[in-house]
Amino acid sequence: MSKRKISIEDIARKAGVSHSTVSRALRDSPLISSKVREEIKRLAQEMNYVPNAIAQSLQNQRTYTVGVIVTSIADPFFGELVEGIEQVARLAGLNVLLNASHGDFDQEIAAIENFHYRRVDGILVADSRIGKHYTKQLNQFTVPTVLINIETKDQSETFHSVAIDDRLGGCLAVEHLLELGHTRIGYLGVGDGSKADQQRLEGYRMALNQAGLPYNTDWVAIPHRDEQTISDIDIGKTLLPQLVNTGVTSIFCYNDMVAVGALLACKELSISVPEDLSLVGFDNIPLASYITPPLTTVSQRMVEMGEFAMTMLLELFEGKAVDNILISPFLVKRESTATVSRARNSMITLR
Repeated sequence: MSKRKISIEDIARKAGVSHSTVSRALRDSPLISSKVREEIKRLAQEMNYVPNAIAQSLQNQRTYTVGVIVTSIADPFFGELVEGIEQVARLAGLNVLLNASHGDFDQEIAAIENFHYRRVDGILVADSRIGKHYTKQLNQFTVPTVLINIETKDQSETFHSVAIDDRLGGCLAVEHLLELGHTRIGYLGVGDGSKADQQRLEGYRMALNQAGLPYNTDWVAIPHRDEQTISDIDIGKTLLPQLVNTGVTSIFCYNDMVAVGALLACKELSISVPEDLSLVGFDNIPLASYITPPLTTVSQRMVEMGEFAMTMLLELFEGKAVDNILISPFLVKRESTATVSRARNSMITLR
């Protein structure tokens, strides 16, 4: 037979006070003196009292849970992002519920509806596909919501956001390659319809324009969105040969996983990185420093982004005014990029 759980009534009898006094003391009510509150809390601890979480949530209309929606649980980027979220949530006594949208707007809305059904206190959505055209769906957001890795200029009154400056990140990647003497620079995207993909491509074009170089569509490889969904690694492996055949000497990849796929394709094609071809990724996932050669990449500060977003949500719980956050990325130079020779800069093709 299991041991009976200690109740508020047990503490009240031991303390010689009413049930309501114990309940208020455990909730730090100002109606109870600090001396009585501390005495009741001491008794509760000695008696191993465990609060009834369900009763508490019904009483104060909170469930102490936060819903988090990511594009994919398989992407290392989101693993680090969620780590940052959980670190802050744990300290605040909150539980995190995780769901994946797979980059699909309908699945994202379904996940949000599910979290509303579960009565979560707040929602964090990473790489959202939400846009100003979805007014009807946006009206159903009734709990504090923070979007991560996407700016919210079109929905500033509905949402708050923590985002990375993807345009700046794209510029940093291309400027690094330009400094190494590359003028034939490719871009390898994912075509998932995300603003991140669009803005990193914009950053790529801005850097070329500032350097006085033309934008060559042949040097941009992005899979069609109507194609069967494949992993970022497979995108890199599949599209790398297409770009190399155009004569590029360096490639800026949408993220590190795409760059890993490109690196695998280079090995299969006997293309030496960085001697024959320089590669730059985006994210700075842990894997980037362990592959051969270690990957030059744009760091997103994922854990910090998750911490910022969860902290913002806590401030919204308290009714505080918050400002959207735009984080500046920075370049991490490793061994996948090198100075290009004039001969290679004139043309490189598959052997």
